[in-house]
Amino acid sequence: MFLYRSTLLPAHRSFVLSALLSLLSFALASDWIQYPSNGYATMTHYTLPEGFIAACGCAINSTLYPTAAMNQMAYGSSTSYGPACGQCFNLTLLDAFTASPPFHPNTTNSVVVKITDLCPYAEQGWCNATTSRPNAGGEYLNFDLSWPSASISSTFFPSDASYYGKDPGYSDFGVWNISYRSVSCEYWEGWNNSAALGSVANLGYVSCCPDNPMLNSNDTCPSYSDQAGISPYFHAGSAVTIVPMLLSPILPILLSVCML
Repeated sequence: MFLYRSTLLPAHRSFVLSALLSLLSFALASDWIQYPSNGYATMTHYTLPEGFIAACGCAINSTLYPTAAMNQMAYGSSTSYGPACGQCFNLTLLDAFTASPPFHPNTTNSVVVKITDLCPYAEQGWCNATTSRPNAGGEYLNFDLSWPSASISSTFFPSDASYYGKDPGYSDFGVWNISYRSVSCEYWEGWNNSAALGSVANLGYVSCCPDNPMLNSNDTCPSYSDQAGISPYFHAGSAVTIVPMLLSPILPILLSVCML
């Protein structure tokens, strides 16, 4: 077995490694979904307890008002905060995706939410869209609404239990087709409560939740994944990452430099 030993000085090896990590991070960043300021998406819902600190590290009182998680590849990070953190959207229900025949409610319900959380990427589920593949609803964005919530009516999701319900009282279709529109957080219900804005101070660099990113693009959070060189497909709690095939040519170089 032939072993090659580099003659690069430690400082040079450090420079090469840093350059390769930067290239790796740049290439991974291209995998994030770039979405327009308004369009169509799917909506699901999940339970977020009041006072819970979600991925963005937003102020605890943000949970007293309408909040939502965004699918990982649109959120812009695979762990902790991403550029979507703190952004506000007006979400309008259109029809229930899972209803057969289609269910088009007589009322038009909308809510302005603040993005405070990450809906993790998975091969299955509604948060699995990538730049080259939409989710099962044909959309690249999914908003996972924190609901039930004290700030959102219990009747926010319309239903027709007598027609669709297999059992009496059925009232949750689970997945909806919606329209979304990026709006100023001045329209968010929590805007007038200073305790609901900003980040949890003692979390330091692992939180990023701007009051109103729309007013100043400089307030948009960078991708924590890009900063740390973490793959967009990283699964929290797992040592396994999925590396896009376009990176395969540089990986042997990166590994050889690391082992020098």
